[in-house]
Amino acid sequence: MSSSTQAPDVTHIAPREKAEILSQALPYIQRFHGKTIVIKYGGNAMTDPALQQDFAEDVVLLKLVGLNPVVVHGGGPQIENALNRLGKKGTFIQGMRVTDAETMGIVEWVLAGEVQQEIVGLINQAGGKAVGLTGKDGAMIRAKKLKMVDQKDPSIEHDVGQVGDIESIDPSVVKALQDDAFIPVISPLGFGKQNESYNINADVVAGKLAEVLKAEKLVMLTNTPGVLDKEGQLLTDLSARQIDDMFADGTLSGGMLPKIASALDAARAGVRAVHIIDGRVPHALLLEVLSDQAYGTMIRSK
Repeated sequence: MSSSTQAPDVTHIAPREKAEILSQALPYIQRFHGKTIVIKYGGNAMTDPALQQDFAEDVVLLKLVGLNPVVVHGGGPQIENALNRLGKKGTFIQGMRVTDAETMGIVEWVLAGEVQQEIVGLINQAGGKAVGLTGKDGAMIRAKKLKMVDQKDPSIEHDVGQVGDIESIDPSVVKALQDDAFIPVISPLGFGKQNESYNINADVVAGKLAEVLKAEKLVMLTNTPGVLDKEGQLLTDLSARQIDDMFADGTLSGGMLPKIASALDAARAGVRAVHIIDGRVPHALLLEVLSDQAYGTMIRSK
């Protein structure tokens, strides 16, 4: 804990209770020891200084007790701020940012520079050894131009510029770092056949990376409590079939769709459990992975 923030006062908790809390984590540490956990880092957890520090500490603790965390981050608000500072207005088609060459340069500078280095620094400050990567490092994420079909007229295709669709992921650079006690922090940037850069949805990158790494878990931090039913109640445990039903009856829609779609793809491809959790809760990551308490929705592969 850095000196700049106040550690929570736990002196009122009796030693026996403290021991009980710690021992609760033991079966989870045993079960997940040596396993890979891919974490999609975004939302308030990424912009609120206290939550940033909680997240960094959680990632370091998971690494130190024998799990292998891999962080994939987004950066939409930070990209928006950078574009505004430069007087450039963002254009969106069907919710997707049109990324021309100039915008792509800014996206790379923000994601692979400013945002990534802040996360790497926070993890290092918390006692970990983080290494920043983009999809170009180790030829990790090969991509092609995303084809965006018009939602109303499938015969129309929109050009959204250098927005990418993943062709393949080679995780060897991530595995090499993991084996060497490092924590990879990955920006969602891919490269094409002519070495052109592509901006890729971070949820999609996290989901596909969890698949190819055969991760035990994919954890997505969001600004929502998790997946809610039509009455607004949190659904803590869902199967792929239940989610299909929720798509069909319109319970799931809007901004949650790409996140759920990535989660579902990962679960179907063998990631044992996908957790969509509330990143606004302090230490939500640690509580979700190493305790019985649900801080979001778990989607089971089976």
